[in-house]
Amino acid sequence: MYIKKEDSIVSMSPNNEAKHHCKSGDTVVFQTSDCYNGSIKTEKDLFHLIDYSNINPATGPLYIDGAEPGDILRVDILKIELASQGAMSLAPGRGALKDFVEEERTKIIKIEDGYAVFNDTLKFPINPMIGVIGTAPKEGAILNGTPGEHGSNMDCNKIQEGTSLFLPVNVAGALLAMGDLHAVMGNGESATCGIEIDGEITVKVSVLKDAVMPTPFLKTKDEYITIAAAKTLDEASSQACFKMLDFLKATVPLDVHELIMLLSIAGNMEVCQVVNPLKTARMTMPIWLFDKYNVNI
Repeated sequence: MYIKKEDSIVSMSPNNEAKHHCKSGDTVVFQTSDCYNGSIKTEKDLFHLIDYSNINPATGPLYIDGAEPGDILRVDILKIELASQGAMSLAPGRGALKDFVEEERTKIIKIEDGYAVFNDTLKFPINPMIGVIGTAPKEGAILNGTPGEHGSNMDCNKIQEGTSLFLPVNVAGALLAMGDLHAVMGNGESATCGIEIDGEITVKVSVLKDAVMPTPFLKTKDEYITIAAAKTLDEASSQACFKMLDFLKATVPLDVHELIMLLSIAGNMEVCQVVNPLKTARMTMPIWLFDKYNVNI
């Protein structure tokens, strides 16, 4: 199945109409627009020209047959393909360094031979990742710029090719949508943008019945990761830590005090982003530790 970027939403909501349906276990390709929804094409296109009501479009939603509230949706990210150029756009008053941005500025960055070419001196290996990916919340409409328990704009650069993301199913069909690709993005996304870019995402979706884990939850080659969003980074990091402790309690047969010790010596608290309406943090734990107790998801 191929979903074109024209079929997109700007908020996650149980009231969004799903034009596309699939079954658990199906592979689906999402064509996506960058976070500027195609408004930035040259360095003369500045941030104030963007239609903010259409920012952060997410392709979808996709209805997965058999997905019911209380289930968990597993999204295996099989492939991410990028367009030939991306963009970054700064504006005064935006981002962690907002007081130092004196003027609007846009930079177009070409993608060549697996590198993002910043200038004649600097180029960076691409590390494609998904900024916005989520399911519908239980109620209400949440703009795609805001992350939450339903996922959405987590801006976690670990959500990349080869990883598996686990999201809650809050409404029938889950209503999965995604977009906001980045060719490269550092932890924090300090300027409110990575290298924003169009592309295509190939995923496999699977409905998990009776699975128990704190969502959003991420499995990479080497790590299990809990993700949380909150008004402050302190709150988000604490929530991510609590979620990982819950996962440890459910899977590793040690008492809670030893599990807390494990968190302190093997866990890593990391920042995803600090520039969205809610901040996002993650807690990572090595998979090898869980392998010792025959835990595999």
